[in-house]
Amino acid sequence: MELGIELVPKEQRHTISRLMQFYLYDFTRYLELEVDRDGAFPAYPGLEAYWNSGTNKFAYLFTVDDNIAGFALVDRLLRSAEGQFYMTEFFVMQKYRRSGVGTWAAHRLFDMFPGDWKVSQIRANTPARNFWHRVIGSYTGGEFKERFNPKQGNPSQYFSTLSINRVNK
Repeated sequence: MELGIELVPKEQRHTISRLMQFYLYDFTRYLELEVDRDGAFPAYPGLEAYWNSGTNKFAYLFTVDDNIAGFALVDRLLRSAEGQFYMTEFFVMQKYRRSGVGTWAAHRLFDMFPGDWKVSQIRANTPARNFWHRVIGSYTGGEFKERFNPKQGNPSQYFSTLSINRVNK
């Protein structure tokens, strides 16, 4: 299994838009999302900013043997007490879940953006929370903190990649 990760150029932003439909479908288990009369979920708010905001937003595709396996949206946080980087969205297609692709992609992104990170989930999304506990825990040797948003109650994990001595990059 050959794994890849690549920054999505503006000319291919439609790929992320299309994959976002599957991502939003997954969220219908946790959020009140409806499709329109054409059977499409609403456009992801602010997606265009990942190609128009300079150096603060990054869209990545993951591949397995040159087949698309998922995507991530990463934000560089400017002047934020929450950290320097935020895993805004992270999606692995059903076919590739539980195969190590998500862990590999998350670890690669953490390596690519050294600094303080924040990763959040919707409180009811227990599978995502368990995934991130495993992924961040294995990356940091268990050195992360979890806090809950006082309004929505959603959990976020906070950690730094700067204190990690990664051997297998």
